[in-house]
Amino acid sequence: MKLSQFKYKLPPELVATHPAENRDESRLMVLDREKGTIEHKLFKDILDYFNEDDVMILNNTKVFPARLYGNKEKTGAKIEVFLLRELNRESRLWDVLVDPARKIRIGNKLYFGEDDALVAEVIDNTTSRGRTLRFLFDGTYEEFKRTVETLGETPLPKYIQREVEPEDEERYQTVFAKVEGAVAAPTAGLHFSKQLLKRLELKGVNFSEVTLHVGLGTFRPVEVEDLTKHKMDSEEMEITEGACKIINTAKDNKKKVCAVGTTVMRAIETSVATTSHVKPYRGWTNKFIFPPYEFNVANCMITNFHMPQSTLLMMVSAFAGYDFLFEAYEQAVKEKYRFYTYGDAMLIL
Repeated sequence: MKLSQFKYKLPPELVATHPAENRDESRLMVLDREKGTIEHKLFKDILDYFNEDDVMILNNTKVFPARLYGNKEKTGAKIEVFLLRELNRESRLWDVLVDPARKIRIGNKLYFGEDDALVAEVIDNTTSRGRTLRFLFDGTYEEFKRTVETLGETPLPKYIQREVEPEDEERYQTVFAKVEGAVAAPTAGLHFSKQLLKRLELKGVNFSEVTLHVGLGTFRPVEVEDLTKHKMDSEEMEITEGACKIINTAKDNKKKVCAVGTTVMRAIETSVATTSHVKPYRGWTNKFIFPPYEFNVANCMITNFHMPQSTLLMMVSAFAGYDFLFEAYEQAVKEKYRFYTYGDAMLIL
């Protein structure tokens, strides 16, 4: 498949810039691959599609406040720093993106917060992702993290062109977020409220949790027409033995195994045995899934409506079927569904 096959026209007003009033009252489009049908529901109607001993796999990663605003020494120029990943805890080394990048040189110092609560020095200018910074901080690691959390801002995607609001801190996080490390939310999980999870549990649905720390690579544009030449950024992930057991039992019993989001799908497809069972795994994944692809683990998935030509759209079209998915997207535009991070959801059966 080619990059140009993943274009579609999206009216800008359908891009959601705020979350729905209630998490579980986003709209839900239900695609049944076997029947070829498309239904329009509310997210909480998801209850009707799952039964006892079915499994939902959740990504329990937690977004940290990764966006910092500071000033450059001497000139005082405003600099935005986006923390991508911690390279070394002891020496406070971080991989970051800097904006505007052209003004930053090795040796420059950056100051953040009142009274320069945090100071960083640029020590490498050449990483493919941007820069490496060393934070010059005397206190303990816990104090350092607290300072970053106080100064940092919820890292809403750039296309949401508005100030971060107090509600974003809670709403740009799933209700089951536990393991800190993501710089973007696993968006399919944002639709679950605590009440809905409880009701699914009462119905006998089991939950398996995996961790995949979403990086900015998720949003990196594909720049090659030949998809086989696109390289994904690596993201850190973990699937425990306990999580595997829940998934594999459901598979053996021919139950529904539902990947909640593209991040979950990437994680479980990264660590799969020849028997199509999931294996415990801790490490990194740069798996890129696009059509044609044979999925081994999940037989249904929940996902949002994705950007044209994005790797996420490619994965979902591999799962739903290219023609069927594009028919669904056409309907979504016509029915004025909300797109992207804070948008509506899709259940593919």
